[in-house]
Amino acid sequence: MNDQRIIAVVGSTGAQGGGLVRAIQNDPSGGFRARAITRSVDSDKARALAGLGADVVAADVDDPESLKRAFEGAYGAFCVTFFWEHFSPEKEIAHVRAMAEAARDAGVQHVVWSTLEDTRQWVAIDDDRMPTLMENYKVPHFDAKGASDAIFTELGVPTTFLLTSFYWDNLIHFGMGPQRGEDGKLAFNLPMGDKKLPGMAAEDIGRSAYQIFKRGSELIGETVGVAGEHLTGGDMATALSGALGEEVVYNAVPFDVYRGLGFPGADDLGNMFQFKHDFEEIFCGARDLAAARRLNPDLQTFEQWLAVNASNIPLDS
Repeated sequence: MNDQRIIAVVGSTGAQGGGLVRAIQNDPSGGFRARAITRSVDSDKARALAGLGADVVAADVDDPESLKRAFEGAYGAFCVTFFWEHFSPEKEIAHVRAMAEAARDAGVQHVVWSTLEDTRQWVAIDDDRMPTLMENYKVPHFDAKGASDAIFTELGVPTTFLLTSFYWDNLIHFGMGPQRGEDGKLAFNLPMGDKKLPGMAAEDIGRSAYQIFKRGSELIGETVGVAGEHLTGGDMATALSGALGEEVVYNAVPFDVYRGLGFPGADDLGNMFQFKHDFEEIFCGARDLAAARRLNPDLQTFEQWLAVNASNIPLDS
């Protein structure tokens, strides 16, 4: 036990971090031990991780000193941010700097940073194909992460940049599952036209991060994209129909309509889907399926994910 290298996991009770903690603790011969970092060590999720043998440690990204203590003595650290808790790109960037500084000060040898593209590299602020949001962003929850990649480099932190994909779990937790219309039929509403959307099970992000740590220094300085499949909205509707036992029709919602739906972050997500649509080749190319499966051969397909999770997707009766 004492020769196991510690991986400190930010967001350990979330989808990505939890997947990583479970991957580490379920591989006792892997040479690693998880240090699960959470704001609430007494939560049910934290207790469940402790039950797996993980060390559960209290720290908060809003308290940089607590992060430094939590990273102390760790070989590796998994870093992720929480945009949908506060909707602030500036806060997200501040959290990244706190994590990167903590990793540097603790002498962490390998950070895996869960990131996304800065869409402004392709769609400039003055490009009117999609609205500019919060004065400085096109897709705030993407752009803040992508812009923050440079912080790790600037501080000299040995980092692998992990490009993630759309969570299929959003169909359960984020209200993106099929909706029943007035005609009683289920519609899968997605503003992707006929373009493919890279997607994956959220827990597979953590499992893929574990495989990166297991490669040692091989992927430090590299950008690694992961996805389980690249599927059109029609493909997903077909799979949903089979899993739910009734027809699901794909409804390609116009971007402007989606941006105007009124829920918090609708404009951000509308821009996000438009970016993925308009730059399908680039976005999918950064998440090469063959490379992702070489890294993590156990990546789930959408149908495999549905076989376990379809019954958890809320449907309007």
